[in-house]
Amino acid sequence: MKVTWKKLIVSKKIPFVLSAVMLMLIFSTVQLVMAQESGQDQKARSGYENVPEFGGPSSVGGTLKEDDIEGSEFDGLKAIFEPYQVFKERMNKAYGLAFSFDYTTMYEYASESLGDDNAAGGIFRFYGSWTLLGRDSGNTGSLIYKVENRHRLSTDIPPKDLGFEMGYAGFTAPIYANYKWGLTNLYWQQKFNNNRISILAGVVDVTDYLDIYGMINPWTAFSNLSFLTDPTIPAPNQGLGATLGVMPTDNIYLIAGLADTNGDPSEPGEMFDSFFNDNEYFSHIEIGWVSSFDRRYFDNIHVTAWHADERVATITPDGWGVAFSATKFIDDKWMPFLRFGYAEDGGALYERSVSTGIGRYWSDIKNLLGFGLNWSRPSENSFGPDLDDQWTAELFYRWQLTPSFAVTPDIQYIVDPALNPEEDSLWVFGLRARVAL
Repeated sequence: MKVTWKKLIVSKKIPFVLSAVMLMLIFSTVQLVMAQESGQDQKARSGYENVPEFGGPSSVGGTLKEDDIEGSEFDGLKAIFEPYQVFKERMNKAYGLAFSFDYTTMYEYASESLGDDNAAGGIFRFYGSWTLLGRDSGNTGSLIYKVENRHRLSTDIPPKDLGFEMGYAGFTAPIYANYKWGLTNLYWQQKFNNNRISILAGVVDVTDYLDIYGMINPWTAFSNLSFLTDPTIPAPNQGLGATLGVMPTDNIYLIAGLADTNGDPSEPGEMFDSFFNDNEYFSHIEIGWVSSFDRRYFDNIHVTAWHADERVATITPDGWGVAFSATKFIDDKWMPFLRFGYAEDGGALYERSVSTGIGRYWSDIKNLLGFGLNWSRPSENSFGPDLDDQWTAELFYRWQLTPSFAVTPDIQYIVDPALNPEEDSLWVFGLRARVAL
C-alpha cells in the first residue's frame, strides 16, 4: 500500500477547496511583511468576555468567546478589521447582541478505498446570542441562534461519507455533510442564582454540552468522531429539546436533558410534529467535577449516562449507555485526556470505545497540536456481527495565521477497518481551513 505525492496530487482532481486554501495561505503570508509583531498577550477583540454561555467550546457562546481572543502568528492586517470589531463591541454593549459568522472547508484523501477516495466540503455559519433580560444582574435571558449551510465542494461525496466509502466503521470528519441550509440552534437560555442554574429550551444541539472536554470542538481541534463526543453515545441531530444545568457547589455540576431523536435541522418546519407526535427521545444526565467554572472545559472529570428510545421509522431499538471523561490542563499548555464509553444498542456507532491523547496549546498565538489514540468495538446492531475491533490515531496542528484565519493539516491512521477486511490499515490525509469574523 504505497502513497505517493504524484498519486495524491497529479493523478487526482484537486477540488476547489484546495485552491481556496492555497490562496488564503498566500494572503496570510503576505501579512508577514506587514506584521509588526508575531505574538501578543491574549485579550478580547469585541468585548465578548461577558457573553452568556452554557455548553462547551463548540457551543455558540463558547465559539464567540474563543474566536474573540486575539492571538496569531501574523497579525499585520489587524487595523483593517478594527472598525468591524468596534462595531460588534458597540452592538454587544448597547443591545446585548453578540454575533459572528465563519466559513470552514475540509479536504480529505484516503490511501485506499472501496469507493471514492477523496472528499471535500464546506460549512458556512451565522450565529450569535441576543441577551434581552438581566444584562446588569448576571441572571440573563438570551436568545441563541445559529444557521448553517453544509455542502460538498467539487467531489462526489462530502467528507462525512468518506469513512464508510473506505470501509471504516466511523466518521473521519462527521460535521462536513451535504444537507444545505439548516437551523441548528434557536433556543432560549435563562440563568438564575448568579449563573449557578441554567435552563435552555428550543432547537438545540446536544453535542454542545454533552460529554464535553477541552478539545471537543470539531471546528478548531480533532476531526475524527472518536475524539469528539464519545462515539458510543448516539447523539441525535439538532432538533427540539430542553436541558437543565446546575452547579450546587463551586466544583460540582449536574446536567440533565431531553431531545428529539429524530431531529432534522434541514426541515425546521417538521420539528414540532416530530417532537410532540413521534415521542421518541434521547435523554441524558451527567455529573462532574471541575476545578472552577472558568476552567470547566479544561479541568474536568465527569460521568455521563444516556438512554435512547426505540425509533420506529429507522427500525432502531432502544438502548442505553455510560461514558467517562477526565482531562487536566497542565501549566496552561498541556492537556492530556482519557475517555471511554459503553453502549447497549440505541443506534450507537460503537459498543465499546477508549480514547486517550494529549494537546499542546500556545496561548499567545492560539496554535494547537493534538494527538489522539482510540480503540473501538463496532456495534453489532449497527454494522453486523463478527467485525474486527478498530484502532484509530489522529495527529493535527492548528496554525492560527491571523486572529480570523487558521489552517489545520491533519493525519489519521486506521488499523483493521471493520468494513474493509482486505486492508490491514488505512491513511487519511486532511486539510482544514477556517475564517471567522
